[in-house]
Amino acid sequence: MRSLFLSSTAVLATAAAASAHPARDVVNGYADLASALYGDSLTTAVALQTAVDAFIASPSPATFDAAKSAWLVSRIPYQQTEVYRFGNAYVDDWEGKVNAWPLDEGLIDYVDTSFYGTESEENGFFLANVVATPDLRVAGQSIDASDITAELLQSLHEIDGVEANVATGYHGIEFLLWGQDLNGTGAGAGMRPYTDYLAGDDCTHANCDRRAAYLKAATDLLVADLEDIVAAWDAGGEARVALEEASDAEALSAILMGMGSLSYGELAGERMQLGLLLHDPEEEHDCFADNTHNSHFYDVVGIENVYLGRYISVEGSVVTVPSLSHLVAAVDADLDAEVQAKLSATLDAMGVLKSEADSGRQSYDQMIGADNPEGNAIVQGAVDALVDQTRSLELVVAALDVAALDFEGSDSLDAPGAVFE
Repeated sequence: MRSLFLSSTAVLATAAAASAHPARDVVNGYADLASALYGDSLTTAVALQTAVDAFIASPSPATFDAAKSAWLVSRIPYQQTEVYRFGNAYVDDWEGKVNAWPLDEGLIDYVDTSFYGTESEENGFFLANVVATPDLRVAGQSIDASDITAELLQSLHEIDGVEANVATGYHGIEFLLWGQDLNGTGAGAGMRPYTDYLAGDDCTHANCDRRAAYLKAATDLLVADLEDIVAAWDAGGEARVALEEASDAEALSAILMGMGSLSYGELAGERMQLGLLLHDPEEEHDCFADNTHNSHFYDVVGIENVYLGRYISVEGSVVTVPSLSHLVAAVDADLDAEVQAKLSATLDAMGVLKSEADSGRQSYDQMIGADNPEGNAIVQGAVDALVDQTRSLELVVAALDVAALDFEGSDSLDAPGAVFE
């Protein structure tokens, strides 16, 4: 994306004077919205924790399905928080603990090497298999993994500086619940059996007790990490205080940086266009559960939430705060209408993608597959809408005249040829 070199705050002052919601009210509302979103993320993670505990205590098809359903529900509010990345340093430092992706799942548990591979030049822990290995001796290191605890998982997370060594968070839990998706761009998600958690001779794939210990430790750690981010957005919390201490222009820049970067480089680029260019089923966000369509959809909902200053909670209540939309409308009503229209168009395009997957016609990994022009077109339509809305967000930056911004980019959008080099 092009850089926007802006310095004057005269337009911002005019907007604050004219709007029913001054800039500081919008900034405070943005923080309040974060509290609601992360609060619901914690609430649904606690529900997941309860379901996982019930499953581990009594493994059955019913308790297994309940745990997987709880995981799917927990993704709905969390994905709507991703718009708080890129503009808030605290969130960026924290986020990798809970939503790092993609992951080399062979670090955690057994894999089908005919699909996964047998070695990695970049990752010595590619096939470490913590679940099966109480005494890890990998890449010149000796690690006592006899007790699978939250502390052990934290020590393994991104070990050796390899980002794909994801030992914690939503996606580690997802893999432990669904297992590998061995279908490529064909139909079907991961098919891990619930018997992977049974005791004694009924256990499949061995090490059921250690697998259960890993699942519990990862889920408990997810809850603890979400408790930290909730506290950070409470009164006196580090993330909220950082915004309070910033100028209005700096705080609004943080808000817009998150919206524009998620919209363009992260979602349109790295999560969607890249997979479409490569036709690679590994370029899914929730790849084991085939839930990528929902993750992408709720990212878009999160961007719209911040602009409109509202969030529909998991309980169905509507949280409303002073909105960026009001601030923009005070400066340029036509631009505000344009942004709202673009956000709505993107949500519609992503809704088509979501509907296609929800209907069972084809999942996201099938849509990005080669020789699927219909599916490719659905994904491309959502990418194009995201790019288009980002152009309008650039105009918002200029209209509010808040700061110099350079939204996150992606080679898949900015230099597609480089993807294949």
